[in-house]
Amino acid sequence: MELQKARALLANADLIHSEETVQAALENVAGVIRERLADKNPLVLCVMTGGVIFCGQLLPKLDFPLDFDYLHATRYGPETQGGKISWRMAPWTSVKGRTVLVVDDILDEGLTLAAVKESLSRLGAAEVLLAVFTDKLNGKSKPISADFVGLTVPDRFVFGYGMDVDGAWRNLPAIYAMKED
Repeated sequence: MELQKARALLANADLIHSEETVQAALENVAGVIRERLADKNPLVLCVMTGGVIFCGQLLPKLDFPLDFDYLHATRYGPETQGGKISWRMAPWTSVKGRTVLVVDDILDEGLTLAAVKESLSRLGAAEVLLAVFTDKLNGKSKPISADFVGLTVPDRFVFGYGMDVDGAWRNLPAIYAMKED
């Protein structure tokens, strides 16, 4: 996205969750994950590329042994509407017999994360848990729910804190929504 266009988009966006709210939610979800997984030695899998910010800030708050790897499965490209699932990279670490924590930015329609969970279970994971920073309140029936959720967001196109708009603004410390038409 062009610099001018990106700046204009942010200037016209609505703030949904401030940086302070985001950080408080991060602390809260990390605490819940610590309680649940501290004695499991889980394999944490970051979903590229959206999960990077959340996962990168979450990992230092998990004060227990864990292994880390990543995967890349997506339904989004340059579009703002989901399309066909694209598997770009499977984790290198074996999931067989492991408790696996999949970390992603958003649970939107749930199709991508449902496919990821099903695939990891098929590969022999003992347990697959999902941590998403945001759960979109879109009113749709989702094929999956997250085990750990930082915040909810309205049924709008949101960006910031790992979520992008046309490749831009993943790096924002707060969460914004595009203006509605």
